[in-house]
Amino acid sequence: MLECVATPIRFGLRGRMVASFALGALVAAAALGLVTYASTRNYLENQRMEVAVRQAFNNAQLVRTVLSADRSNAASLVTNVRSEPGGYAILHVEDDGSNQSSFFAQEPLRFTQSNLPPDLLAAVLAGRTGSERFDFDGEPYQAVGVAVPSAGIQYFEVFPMSQVDRTMALVGTTLVLGAIGSAVLAGLLGLALSRSVLRPLSRVAGAARRIASGGLDTRLASEDDRELAQLVASFNGMADAVQARIEREQRFSSDVSHELRSPVTALSAAVQSISGRAAELPPRTAQAVGIIEQQVVRLDRTVRDLLELSRLDAGATETVMEPIDVRELAARVMARHGFGGVPLRAPDGAAPVRASGDRRRIERVLVNLLENARDHGGGATSVSIGRSDDHVELAVADGGPGIAVSERAAIFQRFARGTASRSGTGSGLGLAIVQEHARAMGGGVRVEDAPSGGAQFVVTLLAAADDTDADADGPTEPQP
Repeated sequence: MLECVATPIRFGLRGRMVASFALGALVAAAALGLVTYASTRNYLENQRMEVAVRQAFNNAQLVRTVLSADRSNAASLVTNVRSEPGGYAILHVEDDGSNQSSFFAQEPLRFTQSNLPPDLLAAVLAGRTGSERFDFDGEPYQAVGVAVPSAGIQYFEVFPMSQVDRTMALVGTTLVLGAIGSAVLAGLLGLALSRSVLRPLSRVAGAARRIASGGLDTRLASEDDRELAQLVASFNGMADAVQARIEREQRFSSDVSHELRSPVTALSAAVQSISGRAAELPPRTAQAVGIIEQQVVRLDRTVRDLLELSRLDAGATETVMEPIDVRELAARVMARHGFGGVPLRAPDGAAPVRASGDRRRIERVLVNLLENARDHGGGATSVSIGRSDDHVELAVADGGPGIAVSERAAIFQRFARGTASRSGTGSGLGLAIVQEHARAMGGGVRVEDAPSGGAQFVVTLLAAADDTDADADGPTEPQP
């Protein structure tokens, strides 16, 4: 049996502020509206009651005065009583001249004594004056009964209360609309205030993004508000500490690389000198010299990669963006670095495929990917160039076992290696350098399965904005 679990709706800080303002205003307006409604209704009903009682007593006094002279004209008397429109009067005379009591209703006849509230009728006939509210044919009325024992009469007058109810309905509708309007206005006020309150947080978020993208010197401007000034001071202090730590680590990496460069170069020269006389050495010694030479080469490559990364981190490498024929550049780079036998595939045969990039960086990217395929992927099987409206893709496929999906993001980190290349001789920095160069040109790099098996590294470059031919004959020297 499937269960539906309701996911709670989560509002952001701005949404919560707006909702709080609107809800607070709605609750306050509703409470004030209820008090206003109750007070207004009570006031109007009391006023209506006072008017009804006063009129009923006046009419009862008039009836008593007239009947004291002649009790025979009670029927015409009650008909001529000035009751309100929609109301009516009923007169009970204990002795109508024929030694019996009678009820006389106002003409035209709409109501009789049977329509009066029974409790009020009984109380007034017993000699007690009173009033009671009741409904007749779905309309509200207020009945007032006046007992005049000295004259032997009981006078009843009924007053319509529909006007009071209509007035209260209008008041209620007005209060409801006012509460809704107050909530809307409060929500708009909350939205305006939230923008003012969240504007400093937006500046903090923007500064944090710029720092994360490499702008370590980004700082927040000072604020006059005391609380915001504390936030600015804390953020700038944190940024200072982060910048100092990163720069310290970059200097350390650069200094170590520079300090290692000279001894590694000297060690490499010495090992090459010894390996040149390997035939004169005992077999075990010659084998040891070969291992030393291999590790010195690896150490030299690692030092060179660390130096390059330190320059990339420090922003010391200039980026010269220009339209480049990627197909022509890739062919020359592959031939220069000993990869001329790798098939180069490009659309439309020999037609130029132009991208906007830096020649030296593109060459470094391509050489690193080809060397990575050679060292860890069994050698490059093809170099492919593709293009779309706004991008050019340079892909290097190898014949190795491929890269597991779980490792495809991690292999671009520094000193990271895939499971299949743990025993390789690389430094673990080549793909990190590729990623840094691609990002510097506004592109990126990813790894996917090659069409023929193995792994395929795809570098994305921005397509050239014009059709100007790149300088194909210009010097292109690899970066160290």
